[in-house]
Amino acid sequence: MAIISFLISLSGATMLLLFAVRMVQTGIERSFGASFQRVLTQNKSLMGSSATGVALAIVLQSSAAVALLTAGFAASGFLAFPTGLAIVLGGDLGSALIIQILSFKMDWLIPMLLAFGGWLFVKTDHKNGRQLGRILMGVAFILISLQFLREAVTPIRDSAFLPAIADYLSRDFVTAFIVGAALAFVMHSSVAAILMCVTLVQIGAIPFDAALSLMLGANLGSAFIPIWLTRGMPTVARSIPAANLLVRGSWAILVLLGLNLAADPTMLMFTSPSQSLIYAHIGFNLSLLIVVLPFCRVLEPVLQMLMPSAAPAGNNLGEQEVGSALDPSTAETPTLAIASLRRELLHMVGLVERMFKSVPDLYETGDRDKIRAVRTQDYQVNKSLSEIRSFVAHMPQENYTKEDKKIVRGLMDYAIRLETAGDVIAKTMTTIVEEKYEIHAELSSEGWAELLRMHEAVVANLRLASNVLVSDDLESARLLVMEKSEIKRSERKSRKNHLTRLQSGRGDSFRSSDVHLETLRALRDVNSHIAAIAYPVLYRNGQLLETRLIQEMDLHEEDS
Repeated sequence: MAIISFLISLSGATMLLLFAVRMVQTGIERSFGASFQRVLTQNKSLMGSSATGVALAIVLQSSAAVALLTAGFAASGFLAFPTGLAIVLGGDLGSALIIQILSFKMDWLIPMLLAFGGWLFVKTDHKNGRQLGRILMGVAFILISLQFLREAVTPIRDSAFLPAIADYLSRDFVTAFIVGAALAFVMHSSVAAILMCVTLVQIGAIPFDAALSLMLGANLGSAFIPIWLTRGMPTVARSIPAANLLVRGSWAILVLLGLNLAADPTMLMFTSPSQSLIYAHIGFNLSLLIVVLPFCRVLEPVLQMLMPSAAPAGNNLGEQEVGSALDPSTAETPTLAIASLRRELLHMVGLVERMFKSVPDLYETGDRDKIRAVRTQDYQVNKSLSEIRSFVAHMPQENYTKEDKKIVRGLMDYAIRLETAGDVIAKTMTTIVEEKYEIHAELSSEGWAELLRMHEAVVANLRLASNVLVSDDLESARLLVMEKSEIKRSERKSRKNHLTRLQSGRGDSFRSSDVHLETLRALRDVNSHIAAIAYPVLYRNGQLLETRLIQEMDLHEEDS
């Protein structure tokens, strides 16, 4: 009975820890996720890129999240292989540093974090205020889960069960290494896995040498997480996590064998066992970064040999055309047909996102080839809409219920909105770029920064819209509508700031006034079309009255 109670308590504490880490990560991504592309791509040196990885991992509390972001930007052609690998290596060091921060005894903070974070999340309407509340409560839950973990293990610490396992792991370092790797992969969080090891060592449940092997195994297991999560991405994206697994796994095995066969693991115990384990974890990741960083460029041809199609992704938007996801044979089966429609809409969202991500580069360079590439990409968006229209027209209406027809109609409407968003990018924004260079207008540094922030926010909303499209998630839909209000607020604030600069006699603002104001409107229009996917979800879940929905959709049309 004691064993069953222990397993239930241990599972509950572990799940709370995983939930808390994810809660903090989600809050940070929703607050600052739009800025990650600029942060990841602005550093040119490998040292600066690794420092960026350290900072992002500390912020996100997850090296896997940093690896996923890096792989995504590498797939889009925004990151080269050496830079991406440097960021991932830095991310692993950053996740090790966050363990040191979370291991401090901060139980006295829990009531304060819960009270203030809960108040912000429940009572604040502002997006960043709510997400700050989510982050603070997530940190509090991490501390609570560690308390639960200590309380769960304490009763059986002196029983025959746990000491027997601890003694076996201490004698068999290979098994301990494998268990650590499996633990990190199953938990999908190296931070959570190593925090658990630190807590077990702290209360004397497992010896230091066994915990050291578990820690090294967790470092290997954490490298498998982005491999698994990027398995559907292009090879150029998967090559960076694969390189990280190669160097991290080799270094972990080398250190494991060196400590257990050629030395005494306890020589690393400079202070208390738990703190020594944290130091060992930080030292492992720091030494790996120092050893591998100079060879990031050398590793690229090695990975290209191991993964032959891992060629650098081009940034030519018009060079790739993906076939339609629509399957005419599914038209007679509503569930399959609707799923097929959603896949094609995701394809359209991806096309629009690729077009939209290139906008800052167009404004900075005015490259006519890239402008033509964006307009070519818009042709593919228009083609997708035509195929969706044909697909819907051939659906046998007698096979569809009223609810099915409503869903199909909503998806068809969203396809039209995406096509219109593509037109805004390919026709309106590229024309603004051409006019900007014809009249030699230069945006003020303040105005350009405001436009970049709005652009980043709309990119984040594109991804959020994809989530809503796939999952019909109510919380994501509500967040998307809130983000729409934030974009409108940002537009008004930027317009006000621009007029203030004009009144102060700024010549650069005067020459670029039309460019700035027209770009603001175009950004708002793109976001308005993107956010349209949220309203049917809100209506189906009783979060929006039908008359309100009609009014909102009318407002969308007026905004257009």
